[in-house]
Amino acid sequence: MNKKETRIRRTKKLRASLKKKESLRLCVSRSLKNISVQLIDCNNGTVLASASTNQKEFKGKNGGNIEAAKIIGETIAAKTIKLGYKKVSFDRSGFKYHGRVKALAEGAREGGLEF
Repeated sequence: MNKKETRIRRTKKLRASLKKKESLRLCVSRSLKNISVQLIDCNNGTVLASASTNQKEFKGKNGGNIEAAKIIGETIAAKTIKLGYKKVSFDRSGFKYHGRVKALAEGAREGGLEF
């Protein structure tokens, strides 16, 4: 089993448990250079809000990947609270909870979200 297959297996297990909760899902997507997050309504499958380091307002401001992830977490928290939601489920998409994924989660918690 290679790295990609292992991540996909973790993703399936995690999303199966999140479907039982039927709440809003904060879904993280990570690449080598960028990180993005979407607020997804599980009932309809629609994206309510999103934030990414690819967006124009984040270009050139990154002090590093971990700092950028923390800023993205705070940004999505502000958008989520503006929509009227405070409690969400954190979907890390099979990525291990360390580094940028952990920084994003901490930024979202500091922004006022509850996991």
